[in-house]
Amino acid sequence: MSDWNKQIIEEFRANDGKVGGNFANNTLLLLHTRGAKSGQERVNPLVTIEDGDRLVVVASKGGAPTNPDWYYNVVANPGVEVEYGSEKYEARATVTSEPERSELYGKMEEVLSAFTTYKEQTTRIMPVITLTRST
Repeated sequence: MSDWNKQIIEEFRANDGKVGGNFANNTLLLLHTRGAKSGQERVNPLVTIEDGDRLVVVASKGGAPTNPDWYYNVVANPGVEVEYGSEKYEARATVTSEPERSELYGKMEEVLSAFTTYKEQTTRIMPVITLTRST
């Protein structure tokens, strides 16, 4: 895990999901996945929005030409764990398809304009993933 992610994760956990810096005005979650190849647990801080009873995240990788590793982990192992605020729970990750993908991506752009920049930087269609709490 990068030192940058480690610092965000530590701050998130110390402050019931609140962080400062670049993400001070955004809602984050910590997504726990199992490595598609290694089976090892991975944790990634991600900007999120609520959509009804689901949380939404984007596999943006900052507008890079390839998807982030965590995306392949959720495709291979959609049973994930989510830390959201002070809660931690099991969830199911679902990769959305059109037209829902574009609709939810637009909502993410409204929350964080960087998503518009990311979209403009790449020809890749960035996957949008919904996280639904397991019952």
